[in-house]
Amino acid sequence: MLKHTPETDAADTAALMSALGAAARRAAHQVAQASGAVKDQALRGAAREIRAATDAILDANAQDVAQAREKGAAAASVDRLTLNGARVEAMARGLDEIAELPDPVGRVLASFERPNGLRIERVSTPLGVVGVIYESRPNVTADAGALCLKAGNATILRGGSDSLRSSAAIHRALVAGLEDAGLPPEAISLVPVRDRDAVGYMLAGLEGAIDVIVPRGGKSLVARVQHEARVPVFAHLEGIVHVFVHGAADLEMAKQIVLNAKMRRTGVCGAAETLLVDRACAQTHLAPLVKALLDAGCAVRGDAATLKADGRATPAAEEDWDTEYLDAIIATRVVDGLDEAMAHIARHGSHHTDCIVTQDAAAAERFLKEVDSAIVVHNASTQFADGGEFGFGGEIGIATGKMHARGPVGVEQLTSFKYRVHGTGQLRP
Repeated sequence: MLKHTPETDAADTAALMSALGAAARRAAHQVAQASGAVKDQALRGAAREIRAATDAILDANAQDVAQAREKGAAAASVDRLTLNGARVEAMARGLDEIAELPDPVGRVLASFERPNGLRIERVSTPLGVVGVIYESRPNVTADAGALCLKAGNATILRGGSDSLRSSAAIHRALVAGLEDAGLPPEAISLVPVRDRDAVGYMLAGLEGAIDVIVPRGGKSLVARVQHEARVPVFAHLEGIVHVFVHGAADLEMAKQIVLNAKMRRTGVCGAAETLLVDRACAQTHLAPLVKALLDAGCAVRGDAATLKADGRATPAAEEDWDTEYLDAIIATRVVDGLDEAMAHIARHGSHHTDCIVTQDAAAAERFLKEVDSAIVVHNASTQFADGGEFGFGGEIGIATGKMHARGPVGVEQLTSFKYRVHGTGQLRP
């Protein structure tokens, strides 16, 4: 194991990152050849260690949270950083669930025979070394490390400096699981320093060691990764998530969905940021929806119709339609039907998750077909935009691009493939 302290100088960081990359590349070969049973043993062992280390993890997290508050972090940021007993147990349970998934490596994705007798198979393979750069959420340490391991990859984790103590405590449990299964501890590495230059070294690929980068964080982080990375990136820039209440929506269903989509957890990327209400039902639906949000403690920034519906709402500025609040704030406006709603989403959305609430099957079908987002939802909360809720055993992030992975990035999305060609002496004329 590589030993470094959180505070170090630039020369030390350069040497550390080079060593991390080389060690991860070596570990990747061993992990790629590991059986599903061995990987699952490591995951279950890590889950046990997390449960056993709950007090230590919570103590480390309390120090991180106290430091964040001292620095004036916003309430939403503190929520993303904070762990409790239930969240630690959820991490451990997530590892057990990932262990229960089928091994994604070695699956025969396609098999066919050519007229000349060649038999060709397309078979899933690990990506290699996955670099994960994330902010605040220490649970990503467990989720990302476990998913990459299940998919036969080594991973280098670079968490936020505000969560370094928490991530380190979780990482120790992951390493214990690896060692229990006879896998190299470098299969899941955590960058142990706060130096921001570490991110730059990862984006440069660590001298060819990293095969793909997955950023998980705010707009500025993801934009930097997409701009500077010299290796492929799975990324979403931000989650500007819409709920469209169609003219044929059931009011009570709409209220429950909007409240859950916005307020269940305001700091997750699947939280609704914009509410669109069809003019066809605005007279009956707008005021109750706005009232429900305001009564729940959500600030509403709206158009003229919204302000008229409830005097507690404040005027929306143009930038509100393009803002990922990650807080108890929502932008609200009335639109002229399905076409205008979809046009608004196309203009202001981020291709992450968008929802329609309606009893009109034809309108729902059009929305699901035409809205160009990674996840489109009919009559359910947008907060189901989560790999665990999809049955993927967790996620490493939500990808909004269209190359390789889109939507929740789970174990299957963390594999590639190769072709195996079987012959009996054929020569090409």
